[in-house]
Amino acid sequence: MRGVIFDGKLPRVVDDLEVRAPGPGEVLVAVTAAGLCHSDLSVIDGTIPFPVPVVLGHEGAGVVESVGAGVVHVAPGDHVALSTLANCGVCADCDRGRPTMCRTSIGMPGRPFSQGGGRVFQFASNSAFAEYTVVKAVQAVRIPLDVPLTSAALIGCGVLTGVGAVLNRAKVAQGDSVLVIGTGGIGLNVLQGARLAGASTVVAVDANPAKESVARQFGATHFIDAATAPDTSEAVRDILPRGADHAFECVGDTGLVRQAIDLLDRGGQAILLGVPPAGAEAAFLVSSLYLDKTILGCRYGSSRPQRDIPLYARLYREGRLLLDELVTKTYPVEDFADAADDARHGRIARGVLTFTC
Repeated sequence: MRGVIFDGKLPRVVDDLEVRAPGPGEVLVAVTAAGLCHSDLSVIDGTIPFPVPVVLGHEGAGVVESVGAGVVHVAPGDHVALSTLANCGVCADCDRGRPTMCRTSIGMPGRPFSQGGGRVFQFASNSAFAEYTVVKAVQAVRIPLDVPLTSAALIGCGVLTGVGAVLNRAKVAQGDSVLVIGTGGIGLNVLQGARLAGASTVVAVDANPAKESVARQFGATHFIDAATAPDTSEAVRDILPRGADHAFECVGDTGLVRQAIDLLDRGGQAILLGVPPAGAEAAFLVSSLYLDKTILGCRYGSSRPQRDIPLYARLYREGRLLLDELVTKTYPVEDFADAADDARHGRIARGVLTFTC
């Protein structure tokens, strides 16, 4: 079968990938579509260290092919969106409703794939850039048949992370002010999360002026072009003189982390969603936090996928959550290099790889 493998030097599309059958508590999924997220590119450029060779991809949707023993919540033929959380469901964190903190699901990549007789790692317990993948049952979340799989694929990472960061982690309230730095796939979902939460003023900042229209479509009430504004912080202050109640850094730049903190109002929160290099350190004035400001990390939107994915699918069907509009372009998996180049250069909000016979 076809898939995208990164060998530590270059990603390549192969056609001789194999995946084992599902074991107890596992599901084999025929992947229809998979979103290309910057986290996949971060593995390639070394920002996210990961063992190789590895099948990339972690944002996908498809059709259940078969299930292992004990799996009862999905069956062959069901449409599912895939999450990256292979959480155990029984530890203290899972019991508290915090599956993103499950210690058994972090840093322990499996190797269900093989190629040329050698075993291949699975990325983010998912590896959606393959025609078939095996995931834990908890990762396969059933969705209605009328939700297009090319759009549903984006729920599993971009939507869970962005919208979840707003609703689950920051808990933005009606009437709050929100600053979003970076309007890529995650930033756009933060914007629509802010819209869903009822934020009154939502300021988007990006260095690409072409993103203004889509940012406003997703929920921005104001847009600042960081490439032309003489002083971005001053431009934000012109709109929010007292600062923002919530500032989301969606780029992964330590300078922008500092900016997000500096632009908070008293009692404000800076939520860090971008992924800088693993060893990156950010600096800020300690005294700036004494006005009850808070810096929040956020993993995967503090999501509970078995609850949140069906919720977001329902909001999509009601016309309240934008999914189709996130998909800038679809690419056959063989065109992975073109999709990656478009993503790196900011030409697309989200590219989606598709698998067809």
